[in-house]
Amino acid sequence: MRRPLVDPRPRIPVAYRTEEREAIQQMARDFAMQEVLPVANQLDPEHGLIPDQLRKKMAELGFFGILIPEEHDGLGLGVFEYALITEELARAWMSVASIITRSSVAAALDPTQRAAILPRAARGEWLGAFAMSEPGAGSDIAAIRTRADKVDGGWLINGQKMWCTFADQADGILIVARTTPYDSSRRHEGIRRFIAYKNPGEFPEGCTGTPIRKIGYHGWRTYELSFENTFVPDDGLLGYEQVAGAADRGFARVAEGMLTPRIHTAARSIGLARGALEDAIKYVQEREQFGHAIGDFQATRFKIASMATEIELCRALMYEVAADVDAGETSDVRAAMLKYAAAEMSERVTSEALQLHGGAGYTTDFPVERYWRDARLTKIFEGTSEIMQRLISDRLLPPTPFR
Repeated sequence: MRRPLVDPRPRIPVAYRTEEREAIQQMARDFAMQEVLPVANQLDPEHGLIPDQLRKKMAELGFFGILIPEEHDGLGLGVFEYALITEELARAWMSVASIITRSSVAAALDPTQRAAILPRAARGEWLGAFAMSEPGAGSDIAAIRTRADKVDGGWLINGQKMWCTFADQADGILIVARTTPYDSSRRHEGIRRFIAYKNPGEFPEGCTGTPIRKIGYHGWRTYELSFENTFVPDDGLLGYEQVAGAADRGFARVAEGMLTPRIHTAARSIGLARGALEDAIKYVQEREQFGHAIGDFQATRFKIASMATEIELCRALMYEVAADVDAGETSDVRAAMLKYAAAEMSERVTSEALQLHGGAGYTTDFPVERYWRDARLTKIFEGTSEIMQRLISDRLLPPTPFR
């Protein structure tokens, strides 16, 4: 097989390049290709779970502690490094690139709880799940109806949650609930965050879970949760919501907490697209039709060129947005633009890669179908593409009466 003249794998631009970042990127790349990809190719078609041994290796490399400060046994790195590592892991298996976020639930805890749990989270010994979406309120945070009613010593949670990945294996579930009755004219009020601690393999008392039958995102289970008088003690009410004079900061805290996850999703999208591109480049040089490798035909070559260009454009924006966040220049609009662009690109590129594989792409014998299935999800979670367009357009145009 003839090798391409340019390596399709990314190199950090000079403006952001340091020896440490290059070493981190290479370490994550080696781990993804040597340890993650073979496991993904074996287990994803079987809907198998991410092995504990693989999670242990990830913990040893510090992947769960990327954003956790060094004083809490984390790596103390920035969102830029987080994106670098995520892209490399997603190139092999998006689920593995996603499980590293489960340590971030510990960062939402109150100071005394963080001090005890963050070091365990950095070592991958304490991982959480996030319960926000509901059957009637997907990306619309202000539409949630799950109630948290005050009782002596704590709160009782009642309601339904959807799309709670890792709920069974988590050490705690972060629940977004409403402490006041829903009022369509004051939708943003009364939203709070609670933590329900639990044992891995179990659900909190009063909570039941039903696995959702997904077409992708295998390696772990995603649940529909039902809460019926699930008790959370007083110290389970988290964060700024408890501060006097900040009674209605709950919605803002949830919304603000979406910025880094959207950069993370962009990195996952780019990793998936890159995996599909690299596999397509290899395949079109091996597959022959009409006496030639299909990579010799202009139609194929132009597809590869377009795919590579789209990936590179999204990666450049990701580097810029991540670097800005690390420098304190946060922008939810630019994060939304990045997430929207990368997710849409990922579906296009992985679909094109599957097409280049022909009938072989529509089998589970090649990883390209996995990239395609998982890329489709990036347009839905962490806020749908339509929600991203809404966020962006609301900053560019006057308010609309249609909310």
